[in-house]
Amino acid sequence: MEPINTFSGKIVALPINDTDTDQIIPARYLKVTDKAGLGAALFSDWRYNADGSPKADFVLNQPQHQGASVLIGGHNFGCGSSREHAPWALVGAGFQAVVSTYFADIFRNNALKNGLLPIQVDEETHRQLISLAEEDPNTGVSINLETQTITLPDGRGVTFPIDGFSKHCLLNGVDQMGYLLMLETEISAYEADHPQRVKTV
Repeated sequence: MEPINTFSGKIVALPINDTDTDQIIPARYLKVTDKAGLGAALFSDWRYNADGSPKADFVLNQPQHQGASVLIGGHNFGCGSSREHAPWALVGAGFQAVVSTYFADIFRNNALKNGLLPIQVDEETHRQLISLAEEDPNTGVSINLETQTITLPDGRGVTFPIDGFSKHCLLNGVDQMGYLLMLETEISAYEADHPQRVKTV
């Protein structure tokens, strides 16, 4: 996982409330255990016709929105069943962050573990971002994870919440296992000082 600190990206709006994980990545794609190629299946039932051809009216298929890396989703984004494939598909499609007024807890946790930043903002900021994305498809925002700030084109900075552990992992580009491996020296020292607590096979 690559470290996240500051980045800028073009936004695209998909302000559909209660977008659940089966819409983000349909269940038929859950058989795979490899992230490769899942980006093409993102929002598959919304993006493609029955014959596999892209739907011209779906926002992510429109030429002016290609290259967007910040998705403005609707309220309660990522609700429904738990599936890590949902953030896999979003990251695979080139998204670095999703902005919403509320995220389902399991989706939020899965996103943070996979290098996708869920940015929760107030309703006014959310409406402004949707309006900007619809008015000008080249609109971009800047995100600073260290200060937990998303900066809009007018220069207004809006802070967003994130737990300290997830922030540390994202800033350092490590997952939970990677974090433990970073503490290998301290763990070994503790085990050496407390041999009675270490069970040998």
